[in-house]
Amino acid sequence: MSMETEPTRTSFGALPPWRSVLAVVAHPDDESFGLGAVLDAFTQAGTIATVLCLTRGEASTIHGVSGDLAQLREHELRDAANSLGVATTVLRDHPDGALDTVDRARLIEDVASVARRHRAQGLLVFDPSGISAHRDHIAATIAALEAADTLELPVLGWTIPHEVAAQLNEEYGAAFVGHLDADIDLDLAVQRDRQRIASLAHVSQAIPTSVLWRRLELLGEHEYLRWLRRADRLPAGVHSGPVGRSPRQLPSLGRPATRLGGVPKPCPPSASGTTSSSSDQASAASSAPRL
Repeated sequence: MSMETEPTRTSFGALPPWRSVLAVVAHPDDESFGLGAVLDAFTQAGTIATVLCLTRGEASTIHGVSGDLAQLREHELRDAANSLGVATTVLRDHPDGALDTVDRARLIEDVASVARRHRAQGLLVFDPSGISAHRDHIAATIAALEAADTLELPVLGWTIPHEVAAQLNEEYGAAFVGHLDADIDLDLAVQRDRQRIASLAHVSQAIPTSVLWRRLELLGEHEYLRWLRRADRLPAGVHSGPVGRSPRQLPSLGRPATRLGGVPKPCPPSASGTTSSSSDQASAASSAPRL
């Protein structure tokens, strides 16, 4: 079912005024396809952004250009991050599609060490549902949350409204997971120009039929975040919950999402990445569509 009217949304909340943010993702292109507009908003506000990508995405079933996928996606990650104003990318060599089989302590230390090195004041991650139920997304967020507990850092999780998830699931037979208004803490008005440029830098993955483009269409100029871990003391003026906001008004998008509580069954595995360079939607080797 297609949208017949433009949704009316009222933004609420603001990004925290962190001097440095660490985005933790599973694959090259997650930082653009998923977190791109939020990372752009951070960097445009003067926040120093670092991206930690835990795999090279070499097991993706999408291969838009010829060549070694792991090498291609390393270069794509660097170019995309530059477009978003990201200061540093750190790329690990963990197996793509099997991140949940890696020793948890190793992943936690990966996150914690990068956060300490770059003096991150907060973490930015995918929602614990993985957004598209991808097992690598879920594993990356779990590791980030546990590292944040150790470091006592706040964590923002990127999510999508349940109406958008339901629409994507209806159109693509997918397993997107959304949240109700009451569970969303920040509704950000965003600019998508640099996110689109960054996404297109992932030449091997940004194919015309990607669900990414439909998701961006449905979200319009808004992105949605949840506080997954709040610091004991948030900086003055930081909105930390759904207080005093006007409800969003959205057109009917079909049947409501059915996967709103908890983490859904993950999709099948996909295989991946350790280099660090200054300058991530799932590399799907599964039936889950791209973000």
